[in-house]
Amino acid sequence: MKPIFVRGISNQFRLTLAIILSVILLVANHRLDPARESLSSALSPIQYLASLPGAMLDWSSESFATRNMLALQNKELLRQQLLMSERLQRFEHLRQENERLRALLGSPAYQDSRKMVAEVMEVASDPAHHYVVLNHGSRSGVFVGQPVVDAQGVVGQVVQVSEMTSRVLLLSDVSHGLPVRITRNDVRLVANGAGELDEIELRHVAKSTDIRVGDLLVTSGLGNRFPEGYPVARVIEVQTEDGQSYARVTAQPLAALDRIRYLLLIWPSPDSGVTLPHQVPVPAADHPPEEAKPDPNSTNGAPSTQGAASTAQGAATDANGGTNVNGANAATGAATTPPPAEVH
Repeated sequence: MKPIFVRGISNQFRLTLAIILSVILLVANHRLDPARESLSSALSPIQYLASLPGAMLDWSSESFATRNMLALQNKELLRQQLLMSERLQRFEHLRQENERLRALLGSPAYQDSRKMVAEVMEVASDPAHHYVVLNHGSRSGVFVGQPVVDAQGVVGQVVQVSEMTSRVLLLSDVSHGLPVRITRNDVRLVANGAGELDEIELRHVAKSTDIRVGDLLVTSGLGNRFPEGYPVARVIEVQTEDGQSYARVTAQPLAALDRIRYLLLIWPSPDSGVTLPHQVPVPAADHPPEEAKPDPNSTNGAPSTQGAASTAQGAATDANGGTNVNGANAATGAATTPPPAEVH
């Protein structure tokens, strides 16, 4: 008869066997690396299959979240489109009403002018001068005195042109002046740069002038340089002190002068009243000086005295019409001398 409980392997033997196997594995650990790598390669597909459900759940959640986000963006864009369509309809009504009023007053309607997008290549590092360099020059038809705007308002004007680039003087520069008017009451003023990118000054403003904080300043069209109606700045401070004859008025430019990248060059339309300058700074080889032509009414082929006088008078007009920067005459057209900066 067999006993009910059979005695197995003793605990001492099991402990001894475990110690021996541990020592063998410690000694042969580095030799098992190839076998371990082979086993890992064989188990890789199983690992991918095991992680597949979790990956599918993550992809599904991301897809649904992206779809919901796109749906929300689509709704917001549709809402903005409806609002812009409604504004466009109102603007169209105002445009038609403006055309009818101009027809009644006999005033010609301004036509769309030529425009060109330019990119800022360089910003002035000198804190005393505010200007940027654009990637278009005389080859693209850019001329000195050309107005430059961005999406918000007036930025400045071109003061120097080369073959491929042009320099734009910002309206915040201390040497820049711009004729403006208040849209609320059509009061005409001159906006001057204050040396700060976010501030311009309205100088010589009488205390009795009707000007308030929040008034919008737009170009007045005077000076035959900037077309009329472009937004310039908004009044942020009006100070009147006893003993002072004029009020101190400060405005903030609408254009973000400290982070501009793309600008818009504007050419005047034929009906805008803005005329192109008589002289454009281009290389002398492209436009050699014209020789005096003989007057058919004169004798011996000598140049006409009357024609010479007319030429001298026109040159004097151009010289007097330019504005000096740092004492230099703008009508000389020299490449090293900055062109006119102020507009009166």
